[in-house]
Amino acid sequence: MSQQGYVATPPYSQSQPGIGLSPPHYGHYGDPSHAGSPPGMMKPAGPLGAAAPGGMSPQVPSPPGPHQFGQNGAHPQGHPPQRFPGPPPVNSAAPSYAPYSPSTQSSYPSPASTASVTQLASQLNAMHINSYGSGMALPGQGLPGPPAPLFQGLPRPPQPSIMQPGSQVLPPPPTALNGPGVSPLPSSTHRQDGLPGPAPLNAQYQPPPIPGQTLGTGYSPQQASYGPQMAGGQLSYPGGFPGGPAQMAGPPQLQKKLDPDSIPSPIQVIENDRATRGGQVYATNSRGQVPPLVTTDCVIQDQGNASPRYIRCTTYCFPCTSDMAKQAQIPLAAVIKPFATIPSNETPLYLVNHGENGPVRCNRCKAYMCPFMQFIEGGRRYQCGFCNCVNDVPPFYFQHLDHIGRRLDHYEKPELSLGSYEYVATLDYCRKNKPPNPPAFIFMIDVSYSNIKNGLVKLICEELKTVLEKLPKEEQEETSAIRVGFITYNKVLHFFNVKSNLAQPQMMVVTDVGEVFVPLLDGFLVNYQESQSVIHNLLDQIPEMFADSNENETVFAPVIQAGMEALKAADCPGKLFIFHSSLPTAEAPGKLKNRDDKKLINTDKEKVLFQPQTNVYDSLAKDCVAHGCCVTLFLFPSQYVDVASLGLVPQLTGGTLYKYNNFQMHMDSQQFLNDLRNDIEKKIGFDAIMRIRTSTGFRATDFFGGIFMNNTTDVEMAAIDCDKAVTVEFKHDDKLAEDSGALIQCAVLYTTIGGQRRLRIHNLSLNCSSQLADLYKSCETDALINFFAKSAFKAVLHQPLKVIREILVNQTAHMLACYRKNCASPSAASQLILPDSMKVLPVYMNCLLKNCVLLSRPEISTDERAYQRQLVMTMGVADSQLFFYPQLLPIHTLDVKSTALPTAIRCSESRLSEEGIFLLANGLNMFLWLGVSSPPELIQGIFNVPSFAHINTDMTTLPEVGNPYSQTLRMIMSIIQQKRPYSMKLTIVKQREQPEMVFRQFLVEDKGLYGGSSYVDFLCCVHKEICQLLN
Repeated sequence: MSQQGYVATPPYSQSQPGIGLSPPHYGHYGDPSHAGSPPGMMKPAGPLGAAAPGGMSPQVPSPPGPHQFGQNGAHPQGHPPQRFPGPPPVNSAAPSYAPYSPSTQSSYPSPASTASVTQLASQLNAMHINSYGSGMALPGQGLPGPPAPLFQGLPRPPQPSIMQPGSQVLPPPPTALNGPGVSPLPSSTHRQDGLPGPAPLNAQYQPPPIPGQTLGTGYSPQQASYGPQMAGGQLSYPGGFPGGPAQMAGPPQLQKKLDPDSIPSPIQVIENDRATRGGQVYATNSRGQVPPLVTTDCVIQDQGNASPRYIRCTTYCFPCTSDMAKQAQIPLAAVIKPFATIPSNETPLYLVNHGENGPVRCNRCKAYMCPFMQFIEGGRRYQCGFCNCVNDVPPFYFQHLDHIGRRLDHYEKPELSLGSYEYVATLDYCRKNKPPNPPAFIFMIDVSYSNIKNGLVKLICEELKTVLEKLPKEEQEETSAIRVGFITYNKVLHFFNVKSNLAQPQMMVVTDVGEVFVPLLDGFLVNYQESQSVIHNLLDQIPEMFADSNENETVFAPVIQAGMEALKAADCPGKLFIFHSSLPTAEAPGKLKNRDDKKLINTDKEKVLFQPQTNVYDSLAKDCVAHGCCVTLFLFPSQYVDVASLGLVPQLTGGTLYKYNNFQMHMDSQQFLNDLRNDIEKKIGFDAIMRIRTSTGFRATDFFGGIFMNNTTDVEMAAIDCDKAVTVEFKHDDKLAEDSGALIQCAVLYTTIGGQRRLRIHNLSLNCSSQLADLYKSCETDALINFFAKSAFKAVLHQPLKVIREILVNQTAHMLACYRKNCASPSAASQLILPDSMKVLPVYMNCLLKNCVLLSRPEISTDERAYQRQLVMTMGVADSQLFFYPQLLPIHTLDVKSTALPTAIRCSESRLSEEGIFLLANGLNMFLWLGVSSPPELIQGIFNVPSFAHINTDMTTLPEVGNPYSQTLRMIMSIIQQKRPYSMKLTIVKQREQPEMVFRQFLVEDKGLYGGSSYVDFLCCVHKEICQLLN
């Protein structure tokens, strides 16, 4: 990968000690001396500390401890260097439910043994909201800040004494009205009660509750107030615990709970945006405006800039100079989804046809005619907005100008007045200068023994009869122009002749899998309508034909090779649908061995698990792209299949990977059939090449997505569909001017499903500023996380995961420290101040850091990690937002008369209640969590059974019970599902039963069971990093 996208450089121009040296502290990731304190419990009291819904008190582990070790072996404070290879190996850490055992201590030096270094004079004791940039502040007990009113008219809350746990009174969330926050406590109260010396370990440790047990149901308060513990079991940090205040390195422990309600809530941010911008018309007529969030429904009206459905940016205001960009360290990137689905109430793209002349383009930079071109000299010439070159207007395109210098036909021409439109391409834009043939779909079915026995082959064959009726077609056409072909395989390949004049289909076997050739041309790819009876005949015969086969070995690379050769012979682009279920171990190119090695986890060699085993697949992908052959793979693994190798061709060819672990007919067939139908019907362009042009001063430097690149500028895709996004990073190569802004033009040349060559153009204009504050004001956190996820997941192939996590934490701190230093009003150093547009950056970043790709967990397979890595690489902003921060909806409060979704709640166990039923969705999975005291009438209404005990948790679809509760819940589930590329399998989870462990991993604000900080902890850690950068 090009390294420049992933380097954390110091954000300040003068060199400062400590910057760039200190490793991030991130819960389990760094040095265990920052391990949270042993679990303790406090009951909240006081006005805002009242118990959270469902009788659970908000939980807060204590902050990470001192910052002692430099990176790269640098140990500036004279400490001995210490190595910590990321999270502790699972076997040396305490199991999630067991009490401490002495053996867990030996793996790490006790932090008490390292000399103490006082680094921060103050530490967080409360959080309040503060209007410096309407950010949020964590005051420490350092310098008292200026006392100030909160909202006008609200009395200032009294300061509680430091040992009153939980009675923190916090002001409302930030708004422009807030004055500066409440003054922090004077430092004299700093350690009012000190910390007792370490009690015997067993006295400090209270075993966690049974999973799902709510707090407030018989928890005894702790003997020592060490900061409360997360609800539910978790891994306690190994290692000893520092003694009393005299021994404590760095800041004292958190004496008070940070009230989770006082730290920025993603739900609040989403709801606020919906309240102000939902349901309205968003017109794209002005440069650099920040669109509504992806979670807000509105109507978008193209008035000269591409809709945010097509392009979203990490910031809509670029810094004028590269020095400013380095200082802020905010990545400058765009997430482009060129074929995004447009709702029916918005205008589809106009098609511009200039006949033989083709599109009008700038002679120098080749940008396409667009709203950024300025007509001059009475309309005879135009100046390019991208490179400033003055061009003659071709005679066929001439038009007079009006009194403000605009062409008289401005509003009649989409390319002059709209941000997005299409051109009909001329023969110059076609391969070999001849019009393309319509694409073909080839269905390739693994007929090995296990697939026949479990009924999968029969299911696929039956379903194909249905989906072939729904092949995509051009809007004005009666039937689809797509031709279809069929291949089955195990360790040899079977091609079928389904020509319309045959009475029976004919099979031809290719046994030489080393040199695959296509045994027939005529009759392999056919029009479905014409050959329908022969095709149905074949689909009925395939399951019988192989019923007695005992062949369990399969090939894989030769299957792709065969499909590509068939498309090449037919001289058309197309898509292979491969249905495969095992590791390809038969003797053939691309043969794989089982290399799933748990010993590599948390070592520098872990990256090997994400790399393909052999370079066969890489060169195969290159050939596929060259011939417009896209590969979509449906995987049905029952054990390790090496997704990192098998998934490479689908990823590089713009295809999709679907995976159904331990596929069971009665439970999983619906999910698979939904995916197959959706994939065949979705909007798609073939044999595509994308080019990003920018105005002078900056350029596209790095690309992430389901793409292949032969050079530095052309993004090649065998196909691109409506769900695939390409993320593009930009860098300065000169200064940008505030008056002209920054212009981006994305052009995609592709073949339609009807075989027409077209150009799809998206234009976007951004602001430029020499003020850092403007840059921060215009950021979009959801797009930033999409960028960080893709650049981190790309880096996974080359760098140790620990390094990647450190870079992410570092860059988060750098971005926020730069804001704090240059944009926020002066305030106590102990306050954490976040820009309004980045209030939820820490919580989302923490979700990314805890994802199984960057942090292994014992119950997640290597294949699952490779799979999630691949999915994220092609996600658009809306999909990555939901994937990293799932939607959690209370179902027990449903208003059955309303069609609106219930308001989501935060992803934390403290928000669940025993009496409640909650639905969680992240785009891949859907869970229905049932509290042990769920209302019987709801259970009857949804499941049609009398009580909680009668619910069958094996079901993957809800029964159709004819009552309002059931109908409303099923409608909500279909609304959540309909916008998503993958069909989400439903899992029913009962509180306090084993499967709840899986559900809990999605409660992303809580501490992970296998490492990974809670949101509160991570916020403390980032704050500490920022303080160090600023000191």
